[in-house]
Amino acid sequence: MNIDLVVNGRSTSVDVTPEMPLLWVLRDTLGLTGTKFGCGIGSCGACTVILDGRAVRSCQTKAQTVGGQRVTTIEGLSSDGTHAVQRAWLEEDVPQCGYCQAGQIMSASALLDQNPKPTDTEVLTAMRGNLCRCGTYPAILRAIHRAAELKAEGVRR
Repeated sequence: MNIDLVVNGRSTSVDVTPEMPLLWVLRDTLGLTGTKFGCGIGSCGACTVILDGRAVRSCQTKAQTVGGQRVTTIEGLSSDGTHAVQRAWLEEDVPQCGYCQAGQIMSASALLDQNPKPTDTEVLTAMRGNLCRCGTYPAILRAIHRAAELKAEGVRR
């Protein structure tokens, strides 16, 4: 089945089975390997992408449901790390092993696009489905608040 979608600002058409998870469309068909496979059941958040402005678990999103929608992956935030969330992540020294970080960054980016100045409670609620085995949650919270500041200062996105 041919499915038309916009990935990271580029229109594309993929010929995949309708039931294929978006995760595998991105990784195997389009070669965008920044989106990670974690648990496969939508519980860990490693596979988070932004679909028409909202954070979704790409391992649980069927290809047939994304036709015509805009998909943003970690590669689509910025190619050079200048997105406000990416900058804040580095400033706050968030990553440890790094495996979950693409999903964390995508969830944080979607949150800040919808709520430019979230409270701690709003951040914790929005990030609840993103697990970090290394336990960098305090640094993630600081980084999201820092990204909000950077965005308010006019840093990209």
